[in-house]
Amino acid sequence: METLLNVMLIRFAVLAGCLVVAALLLFTVALTLKRRGKLDDVRRYTDPAAKAALRAAARRLEGRTSATPRSRGRGGR
Repeated sequence: METLLNVMLIRFAVLAGCLVVAALLLFTVALTLKRRGKLDDVRRYTDPAAKAALRAAARRLEGRTSATPRSRGRGGR
C-alpha cells in the first residue's frame, strides 16, 4: 500500500511540475512579445482560433449529460 501511495505522489509531483514549467514558458513568451511590441499582433491572430475552440468545447459539453455514457451517442460503439 505504501508503494502505491508513493507512486501516486510521484505521479502528482511530475504532473504539477510539468504544469508549472508550461505556465512559466507561457509567461516568458508573453513577456517577450510584450517587450517587443508584438503582443497585440499575436492576440489579433489567435483570437479567432481561441473563440472557435471555446465554441467547439461548449458544443461538446452542451450535448453531454452525466446519466448517459459517451458511447451511447455514437450508435453503441
